[in-house]
Amino acid sequence: MEKKILNFTVLIEQDEDGIYVAKVPNIPGCYTQGKTITQVLDRIKEAIDVCLEAEKIEIHPMKFVGVQRVEVMA
Repeated sequence: MEKKILNFTVLIEQDEDGIYVAKVPNIPGCYTQGKTITQVLDRIKEAIDVCLEAEKIEIHPMKFVGVQRVEVMA
C-alpha cells in the first residue's frame, strides 16, 4: 500500500510547570508532552503514527480556520 502525506492541526500549550503539551483534535486520545517545542513536535509526529497504526481509523482532516482568544467574566 502506498503511503500518502497527511497534514494535521496540532494544538500546543504550555502547562504551569513549563512543559509543552501537544494534541491532535482530529485524532481522539492523540497527545504527548515535551520539555521543548522541538521535542514535543518530534513526539507528536510519533504519536500520530502510533495512533494511525493502532486504530486503523479513517481520518478526514479538517481545514484549519484560525484561533481566537475569547474573554469572559467568571
